[in-house]
Amino acid sequence: MPDGPTPIPLATSVMEAPALSGRIVLGSHDFIIIGSGPAGRRAAIQAAKLGKSVLVIEKGRRVGGVSVHTGTIPSKTLRETVLNLTGWRERGFYGRAYRVKKDIQAKDLMMRLHMTLDHEVDVLEHQFARNGVHTITGMARFLDPHHVEVLTDGEGPRVYRGDQILLAVGTRPHRPADVPFDGRCVLDSDEIVEIDRLPRSLTVIGAGVIGIEYATIFSALDVAVTLADAHETFLDFIDRELIDDFTHQSRDRGMTIRLGSKVTAIEIENGWPVTVLESGRRIRSEMLLYAVGRMGATEPLNLGCCGLDSNARGRLKVDPHTFQTAIPHIYSAGDAIGFPSLASTSMEQGRIAACHAFGMKLPPAPEFFPYGIYTVPEISTVGMSEQEVRNRAIPYECGIARFRETSRGHIMGLNTGMMKMIFSIDTSRLLGVHIVGEGATELVHIGQAVLNLKGTLDYFIENTFNYPTLAEAYKIAALDAWNRMARV
Repeated sequence: MPDGPTPIPLATSVMEAPALSGRIVLGSHDFIIIGSGPAGRRAAIQAAKLGKSVLVIEKGRRVGGVSVHTGTIPSKTLRETVLNLTGWRERGFYGRAYRVKKDIQAKDLMMRLHMTLDHEVDVLEHQFARNGVHTITGMARFLDPHHVEVLTDGEGPRVYRGDQILLAVGTRPHRPADVPFDGRCVLDSDEIVEIDRLPRSLTVIGAGVIGIEYATIFSALDVAVTLADAHETFLDFIDRELIDDFTHQSRDRGMTIRLGSKVTAIEIENGWPVTVLESGRRIRSEMLLYAVGRMGATEPLNLGCCGLDSNARGRLKVDPHTFQTAIPHIYSAGDAIGFPSLASTSMEQGRIAACHAFGMKLPPAPEFFPYGIYTVPEISTVGMSEQEVRNRAIPYECGIARFRETSRGHIMGLNTGMMKMIFSIDTSRLLGVHIVGEGATELVHIGQAVLNLKGTLDYFIENTFNYPTLAEAYKIAALDAWNRMARV
């Protein structure tokens, strides 16, 4: 894992403020967790398994946080539903006109989405109950460094004391005042999962992970999608060769990508949103998704009462190894602390925070973890990109495998998809794996294991992979690199 920021200095002591005057403390817990998303849920279960009393405070009507209700699970469920109903995966054989369901409506997408969310909530509630984790619904705010007031609907405020506290409040969409959000034609990334109709055209403002994912999901529905961003490039943490391939695929199926021109205005004309770019171009569409960043949902916490402060984006600064804030007994994890803002890393951050809070020693974290971007097609990567290898002046060689070169890819009708592997010429060690195409987020874990075990090119050449599988691409790419390296 790349070196994080310098550990922040911890305050040596904190004073409980007189804000408790006249309030009754209803209970004291070893661990209070604010937020029940990936970081909060994993921390709660870990602390409970250590025999600690745990209280989880969730502001939503149901546990799960943004990840379950408006973020990770909804977007990935919509993606899977779209791919299934459109017959996307079969078009390599049957042509672009092939459909499993001819007339796809928003209700078709929502039905599967609601079933999935109900299941996720049920599983989480069962985990909490089985491990003795207490939950309460309401908005939490600090009264002092150890006491939290919970504002509940209809029952008045409640006060609880926590020996250790974790802030796992996640994020909310950035909603500038000059964007005419109306929840129907102009939406943010939380609202897009609740649409009651499918547009014929869609403009997506913001080419970050969220914007790219939704742009490609709607494009797979044959919606005319225009993606606009002020930057000249997008997803800069991904290997450029993958982005070039992904961009080609997106444009090949009709998606318009407008980069390098700032949005100067969003206007409503005859009920349709019109995006005005700095270049003078006007983009008219039936619906607009504004997905330019998210803000840490820390504002309601009344952080001043516990001696903390957030940055301009509502994010909290933590020690990158323990996830402690400047107040030793207050931790934060997940999207509220910023990059990488992945559900997978958030879960691990929550677990590490809980272990550190109660003195459980952990081995060093693995050096590499994967990124998964659930676009159409998927993108997944682990280790160093080619640009990073060059910057470190490491002699290297790459191997490429096209999914169409594998028997499994041919069986599936895949015309696109590629795997890129990077190896050190001096040591033959694997340096990075980068995949774009069907199943990328699953395939990447083989590369992750070899990277963290410091494996070399020999592993892929000497081992046998199931046949026919897409995992054979590892051997094809490794042999491609070996052929190039043998000539050096």
